[in-house]
Amino acid sequence: MHVAPHHLAAQAGRDVLRDGGNAVEAMVAAAAAIAVVYPHMNAIGGDGFWLIHEPGKAPVAIDACGPSAALATREFYAGLDSIPSRGPTAALTVAGTIGGWAKALEVAAPWGAALPLSRLLGDAIRHARQGVAVTTSQSALTREKFDGLKDAPGFAETYLVNGQPPEPGHILRQPDLANTLAQLAERGLDDFYRGELAARLGAELERVGSPVRASDLAAYRAQIVEPLAVRLNDSTVYNLPPPTQGLSALMILGLFERLGVTEGEGFAHLHGLVEATKRAFRVRERVVTDPQRAPADPRTFLTPEALDELAAQIHPQRALPWPDTAAPGDTIWMGCVDAQGRAVSFIQSVYWEFGSGTVLRGTGVCWQNRGTSFSLNPKALNALKPGHKPFHTLNPSLALFDDGRVMPFGTMGGEGQPQTQAAVFTRYARFGQTLQQAVTAPRWLLGRTWGDVSTTLKLESRFEPALVQQLRGAGHVVEELPEAFSDTMGHAGALVRHPNGVIEGAADPRSDGLVAAL
Repeated sequence: MHVAPHHLAAQAGRDVLRDGGNAVEAMVAAAAAIAVVYPHMNAIGGDGFWLIHEPGKAPVAIDACGPSAALATREFYAGLDSIPSRGPTAALTVAGTIGGWAKALEVAAPWGAALPLSRLLGDAIRHARQGVAVTTSQSALTREKFDGLKDAPGFAETYLVNGQPPEPGHILRQPDLANTLAQLAERGLDDFYRGELAARLGAELERVGSPVRASDLAAYRAQIVEPLAVRLNDSTVYNLPPPTQGLSALMILGLFERLGVTEGEGFAHLHGLVEATKRAFRVRERVVTDPQRAPADPRTFLTPEALDELAAQIHPQRALPWPDTAAPGDTIWMGCVDAQGRAVSFIQSVYWEFGSGTVLRGTGVCWQNRGTSFSLNPKALNALKPGHKPFHTLNPSLALFDDGRVMPFGTMGGEGQPQTQAAVFTRYARFGQTLQQAVTAPRWLLGRTWGDVSTTLKLESRFEPALVQQLRGAGHVVEELPEAFSDTMGHAGALVRHPNGVIEGAADPRSDGLVAAL
């Protein structure tokens, strides 16, 4: 089974499974496909993170986050208060996601005969060459972010129609990206970093004014890292270490577990998760940065003693004053389980919608703006420094239950990622909802995402008025959104493989995705 926020990506993964591929190979196919068909949410010029689980073994984590370029210094941005969010100077980090595909395929190599890259990238190449229908989501976000993106090099030629945002249903063809993917299929994924393609990418990045050079690409390799984990009553949940905010996702679950909430969807459930989120985010802001300069070991915040102490500070009826800082982001999460029970939780992103907006000439590659999360203040936790990784909102989750169930789950949505993961997990694992119920049910978001400036507690319109009033009465600054299913809440998904081999899946009605199974 494969789940993705765009149906063509889910089907690409499913079809690789049908052809005898494993979960990692299916995910590479889906990752390539979704970079073509959902370009406002991710691209091969972005970053990625993996959790890979084989039955009977501990999950393997892959950090495919590229560092800042050697030339990405405060001097490069002299005279500016912050790094520009769009354009070539926003493209200051190496794109790591292709390296992550390669590393994941290395992990899967002992599993048996490998399918050729031409098969794994075939659907993506076809969609790029023949064209795909622009989604309502892509059309609306292109229109919403138009002013910031329209002048980025290569953006108009690639994604606009006569200089204007495309309408839903417009056929988007990306022949340069098709050729790039075909070259990777022929020459190998390493060509992106140390081959002819890398030379062209480096030259084009330099031409448009990015600090990234071919030498930065050549120095990059994705890394296998030790995942973070939190032990719950009946399961262990895994996520990625810094520079991701995986720590906060696990802390929210660990803190909520200690509140003793027995019923879902009521005040205690929502208030408890929101208050756990605040405590987790305050830790995140203090400690999540490049691992080279992390001020504390993130694992110390996941011990039973540390979680007990923080949970004791949560008042069952009163909200902690907010706001604190927040981070936007645009991303895709996908999950896969193959016939042998191997599971993958995967996330891929360019940070903001279309990232830097810079599309490199002759390649079709749109480059991320993840490096804009660096600060030009030398005293900041995430101060800009060459060769360092930026703070990442990305964090895929995977739960291993004591009864043998395996659950990859996740979402896009920047600040909302750990919150939505907590909503889906608790609804399913604590309050007896089916997986699809857990994803479909009304959601909330504390803080801002997708370019919002408000840091309120945002609620979809389907919540009961009495519950909304209870939350306000407890001191939460509530903002009721007009939509019943809001894009603000991200695009979540989840799979659960049961011990008897049955796989349950859920795709988000807020997305253009589906669950595709054999």
